[in-house]
Amino acid sequence: MNNDATVVLFSGGQDSTTCLYWAKTKFKKVYALCFYYEQKHAREVEIACSLAEEAEVEFHQMDISFMAGLTRNSLTDSSVRMDEDKPDGSLPNTFVPGRNLFFLTIAAVFARERKINHLVTGVSQTDFSGYPDCRDLFIKSLNVTLNLAMEEQFVIHTPLMWIDKAETWALADLLGVFELIRNNTLTCYKGVPGDGCGKCPACKLRREGLNKYLSLNSEK
Repeated sequence: MNNDATVVLFSGGQDSTTCLYWAKTKFKKVYALCFYYEQKHAREVEIACSLAEEAEVEFHQMDISFMAGLTRNSLTDSSVRMDEDKPDGSLPNTFVPGRNLFFLTIAAVFARERKINHLVTGVSQTDFSGYPDCRDLFIKSLNVTLNLAMEEQFVIHTPLMWIDKAETWALADLLGVFELIRNNTLTCYKGVPGDGCGKCPACKLRREGLNKYLSLNSEK
């Protein structure tokens, strides 16, 4: 297997773009793997392709639109009104069951065919929006499962797992891509690039982190 290469799960959002540039500092060859699953903010695929080209990494897109027919959630079903705040005691309806499970499993197969055993994903337990498939325990469990399922030694890297959104902005700044990520990425669930719509859960989390980071910087 190739320890000089990695596959980054890449949506073109703040987190995955930060991880893409992080991966470029760690590996000689970086593949950006993007997924289309009939998400309403599908413009992210186009933006991800453009960002990967700018980063000079190889871009691949996978169509897994079958996911949209498996469950009702506000990211793939236009009849479901999106939660603007996380409901007490329940999962937000922006949660797509199985999404990271599918993404990482497909990425592992994609990597194996290229003799790569490193995967990178931008999940975070600190700012995980209530999604169970962003937790460290899930990632560690799936890592073991993938290794057993394919008789390989995959390593799933999670550079953002224990940092919050303000620290993610700080990492982007350290990597020299703060302005690119602020202006050119698409994190918004409603498909608005840059600072986004300001109302969806993803935009609120991103904005809170940005304001915190800018505030901390202004105090220095």
